Amino acid sequence: MSIAILINTKAGGGKGLKIIPLIEKFLKEKKILYELFFDDWCDYETINKQSMVWVVGGDGTLNYFINMYPNLIVPIAIIKGGTGNDFAWKLYGNLSLEKQLELLINNSVELVDVGVCNKKYFLNGIGVGFDGEILKSMKKIRWLGGHFGYLFIVIQKIFTYKEVFYTLIINDFEIKDKFLLLSVFNSSRTGGGFHIAPTAIINDGLLNVITCKPLNIIKRLFNLPKIEKGKHLSLPFIKHHLAKNVYIKCATKTAAQIDGELFWANEFKISIIEKKLKFLV
Repeated sequence: MSIAILINTKAGGGKGLKIIPLIEKFLKEKKILYELFFDDWCDYETINKQSMVWVVGGDGTLNYFINMYPNLIVPIAIIKGGTGNDFAWKLYGNLSLEKQLELLINNSVELVDVGVCNKKYFLNGIGVGFDGEILKSMKKIRWLGGHFGYLFIVIQKIFTYKEVFYTLIINDFEIKDKFLLLSVFNSSRTGGGFHIAPTAIINDGLLNVITCKPLNIIKRLFNLPKIEKGKHLSLPFIKHHLAKNVYIKCATKTAAQIDGELFWANEFKISIIEKKLKFLV
């Protein structure tokens, strides 16, 4: 067995770097061969010679990785080294690092769906409008980090955000309306603990489309804890659709997040590729 370990040294304020000695100690004790790559990652040929690849970072790091190596054939693991770590949570829950490493070397593999938005891959999901504005503001307070930082900005935006009018096409069914929230998810969680699509399954070949009708400030504040805990799908102003294809059009370029990374567009063409990547679980 041999492992390529790819580290994003900037993720989580250097969190990934701090756990590398623990990973190395574990692998040396197990007499497992490995090679470390810091920031300047290796080519396809080098990775595909390994038994597996471990990515140390957060959701943004993992998103960068799957777009850099879209046709990787070796199994992948994500080791929590970022601020949100939402996809790592989906795969491994709250396992300690040591227990996760023990799990990974057992070589159990699960095929996972990959979402595509405007030709870019994602694993967690897309949030258009409100989510994009949150991420845009979070760039200013990265020092807060994780779930607390995300929650802090969400509460700020609850008081100021104005709903946007969208044309939304889900499986060829068209909806034209204003939405407070408009999210398309493959996995279930974002922002280090907001369970936006709590029933999402990462290998069912379906996208989860979550919309929220316009709400006044009091209703936004009152329902925030329900959305955070994933208890919102039965609320009358929330709609949950399952889809293979989603199209979103905005009047102007709109901020959005893709796996926690900010981008802008006025059209979002979203689809799903079934069982695209192998993950160690």
